[in-house]
Amino acid sequence: MILILDFGSQYTQLIARRVRELSVYSEVRPCTTTPDSVDLSKVKGLILSGGPSSVTGEDAPTFDPGWLSLDIPTLGICYGMQLMAHHFGGTLGRGIAREYGPSTITIEDNAGIFESWPKGTQLSVWMSHGDHVEVVPAGFVTCASSKGAPIVGMRHTSKPVSALQFHPEVVHTPEGRTLIKNFVFNEAKCSADWTPENFIEQQIAKTADQVPAPAQAICALSGGVDSTVAAVLVARALGERLHCFFVDTGLMRKNEAQSVMERLKALDLNVTLVDASARFLGELKGVSDPELKRKIIGRVFIEVFEEHAKSLKGVTHLVQGTLYPDVIESVSVRGPSATIKTHHNVGGLPERLQFKLIEPFRELFKDEVRLLGKELDMPQEILQRQPFPGPGLAVRILGEITPERVTTLQEADYIFLEEIRAAGLYAGIWQSFAVLLPVRSVGVMGDGRTYDETIALRAVYSEDGMTADWAYLPEDLLRRVSNRIVNEVKGVNRVVLDISSKPPATIEWE
Repeated sequence: MILILDFGSQYTQLIARRVRELSVYSEVRPCTTTPDSVDLSKVKGLILSGGPSSVTGEDAPTFDPGWLSLDIPTLGICYGMQLMAHHFGGTLGRGIAREYGPSTITIEDNAGIFESWPKGTQLSVWMSHGDHVEVVPAGFVTCASSKGAPIVGMRHTSKPVSALQFHPEVVHTPEGRTLIKNFVFNEAKCSADWTPENFIEQQIAKTADQVPAPAQAICALSGGVDSTVAAVLVARALGERLHCFFVDTGLMRKNEAQSVMERLKALDLNVTLVDASARFLGELKGVSDPELKRKIIGRVFIEVFEEHAKSLKGVTHLVQGTLYPDVIESVSVRGPSATIKTHHNVGGLPERLQFKLIEPFRELFKDEVRLLGKELDMPQEILQRQPFPGPGLAVRILGEITPERVTTLQEADYIFLEEIRAAGLYAGIWQSFAVLLPVRSVGVMGDGRTYDETIALRAVYSEDGMTADWAYLPEDLLRRVSNRIVNEVKGVNRVVLDISSKPPATIEWE
């Protein structure tokens, strides 16, 4: 694999994705990870990510310099380049040479990862740095320069060690994928053998080993892509020993319980419907704090499974469709940095959990799971389904959750998605949904005044949920949606549009 040490860059997960797109496995670890805590025999290459800190500053992240004394091909990106230069005796500078955003670099040396272009070639790249390298360390040569910095690329003359001041992992660096490809295959000598077929075979064997007969497993099915593909994959290993439960939390979208059950039964999964809606809504009564909502839902989920598992003999494992972004956003890879959210699959689990977890997709991104589903011959209707949060509408209803407010949001959300589908836009959007805000405003309907709640519309484009851009929806579509919601949904008199990207916002509101 390619090991990536994260120094806090918002683009770190993109590095992992770019490597995986080459059919090479990559894994992100905190920058505090030490060499002796990793099986180095599996590490073919090391990438040091970017980060917001200064290498020489008081807030510089903890890093074991022993990584740079190992005989492992290494690529430093942005902060990683500065760290590498500082470690090997180069000179760093800071001041007027800062660059943020698009820039043009000129290739000065076309060896190593720059071998794909002749000297003098100019490339468009995305810069994001305050510090820069002024003098390369002994044994290094300059590979590229820009107007803002004399050294934006360097390599060691005798070792497979390179560094870039810009970000090759973002789409704003068109030739960035070629640079990463050159490092992965030419420098790190990796093989392109991390494929959906191999992953499925490995996970089936791993699961069969984890749950030997006659042990049983239960699966938390939501009907979404992650949990459904996980169930189909695990069922390949366990057969009838996998017992799936679809829990109606009362926080699903309109008519979703019925439609989900129909889809799941078509997959020949062993599924039982559990209507626990009254229980969830009762536990959430009076709760407004989003973190507490998630923890309550996580706890009740487990309680429901434990209760139903008692009717089965030999249940030892719980299957979940947890994804890599769920893990990253719940447990910060950098250690001291802030956790974005507690995902109910990750941070909401009680310490007394009676089952061992099976999370086959814990290190995968959403689009990778869709590829696995395709390899498993699952229908596109399921694989193209937009992500839906584990806590359901609980995190799309800001403030207190009541049956009435759930119904209000269900109706508004149904209208929005119905119009999105009718316009042929559903498959191209990562997520589109409505949010019910605890904001009342004065309105006028007919001859009377109203004082009702507000619906926010949210639609984003994304590849993996780690970053997202708001989707530009046609004006006529927005007009229809707004008009229908205000006229058809009781208790709503105002509709607003969320045009925030992630970062700085998140996709969900809670």
